[in-house]
Amino acid sequence: MTIQQLMDLTTSRQLTEGNPTGREVTCGFVCDLLSWAMARGRQGMAWITVQTHMNVVAVATLHEMACVILPDGIQMEEAPLKKAGEEGVIVLSSQLSAYELCGRLYGAGLTGPPE
Repeated sequence: MTIQQLMDLTTSRQLTEGNPTGREVTCGFVCDLLSWAMARGRQGMAWITVQTHMNVVAVATLHEMACVILPDGIQMEEAPLKKAGEEGVIVLSSQLSAYELCGRLYGAGLTGPPE
């Protein structure tokens, strides 16, 4: 699944500008504890979190994640969004809850990260 297909599936909108949405999403993950996300992050991952600060961008960059998805219509402030854009991290926002997002991704065949 590409990021664009994920966006269509989850009715998400891109908060970062200019980043291509054709990148492949390899797995999904939901977590709000940064140390847990750092330990389990994977390249190509779609990470669902309610966290919106600069460290989210750092963790996503560290693991070369495909995107970060903010549930419940959550927005990210300008400074982390700017940094995300510079680092090539796509940040999405969806009106769906984290629970609904996970269900849609799993139902579309996207599994969790490999152990």
